[in-house]
Amino acid sequence: MIGYVTLGVKDLAAAKAFYLELLADMNVQLIFDMDRIAMIGRPGEPMLSVCVPYNEEAPSAGNGNMVALAPGSTEAVDKLYAKAISMGATSDGEPGWRIEGVFYGAYFFDKDGNKVCFFFMPS
Repeated sequence: MIGYVTLGVKDLAAAKAFYLELLADMNVQLIFDMDRIAMIGRPGEPMLSVCVPYNEEAPSAGNGNMVALAPGSTEAVDKLYAKAISMGATSDGEPGWRIEGVFYGAYFFDKDGNKVCFFFMPS
């Protein structure tokens, strides 16, 4: 149902580099790249878009907005969270079971203040 999610950023080149490196283990690629917007993901699947706002005003993270990415396991959540923090992201909740056996998540803010979650839900 979701085609893509967009995060507003100040520096498009820096945001592309951050997310391409961070999500490299999820086998993503730069799908689309223009002067103010880029889409990162896998062909035919929902994508993450980073862009300089169209109105050219400063980007801002909405209160209560968050992007959640599913890397496939608790180990992958741990690894990607640690990688994000090592790349300059700020923690908003270390990896752990939020609902035991149901929802495992880790939360961080990227350098533009966008909230992101890596999560795993066993089937």
